Amino acid sequence: MRIAVCVKSVPDPDYYDQIIIDPVNKTLKRAGIPAVINASDKHAIEAALQLKEKHGGEITVISMGPPAVEQQLREALAMGADEAFLLSDRKVGGADTLATSYALSKVIEKTGPYDLILAGNESADGATSHVPSQIGEWLGMGSLCSALSVDMDGVNFIATKKFENGTAQFCLSSPCVIAVNQRINKVRLTNMMAILKAKKKPLTVLSAADLPDLDEQYIGLSGSPTQNGELHMVESTKSCTMLEGTEEETAAMIYDKIKQFIRE
Repeated sequence: MRIAVCVKSVPDPDYYDQIIIDPVNKTLKRAGIPAVINASDKHAIEAALQLKEKHGGEITVISMGPPAVEQQLREALAMGADEAFLLSDRKVGGADTLATSYALSKVIEKTGPYDLILAGNESADGATSHVPSQIGEWLGMGSLCSALSVDMDGVNFIATKKFENGTAQFCLSSPCVIAVNQRINKVRLTNMMAILKAKKKPLTVLSAADLPDLDEQYIGLSGSPTQNGELHMVESTKSCTMLEGTEEETAAMIYDKIKQFIRE
């Protein structure tokens, strides 16, 4: 069994208060912001590792981004993946979800075939949840989002998904695309030996030229139907009033403020 896991490098959530948007090209300025593997994608890697341990097989991690993403792919290899591919080319930069899914689908076609494609349900920086199902459409495969469990039954994959009033079990024929919910598992920790071994595992960097059937009208910023509009800075007009006194006195002042607000 061959499993591909699509992963994304995102800004570290601990630094979100330092991220700003470029007013000209409407993209995030990530200079000086550490990058990490998208949290949901780590759970997808863990799901792949558990399937490999139970049924055997190989795991390939696939990503798209600048050369620095190699660091996150090495981390994925340290977690237990067998090989990695990075599509890094200015031609695919600035892509929206449709252009991203198209480019990733071409990498999957080039490096496959795969029995299963896994991904996190959403990215921390975009949170659209579009890419996994779009990959399924580009590849002509069945897809399922927000899976809470994934297993294999013969040639089919069995996945559970939670709905408002309960859960449902789905049977997907191979090959298929499954996006996992973060509650699907607990991501294992890596050790120093695994980190050292990851340095020797194959990591291949691809360019757009390495994908000969890539249709450039569907890639990058120009191939993205979603375009950013104008940016407007919102000015805050809120003010703060400090209330001083005992607990009883401040409680009475708050009560008076609420009554005044209601009357107004």
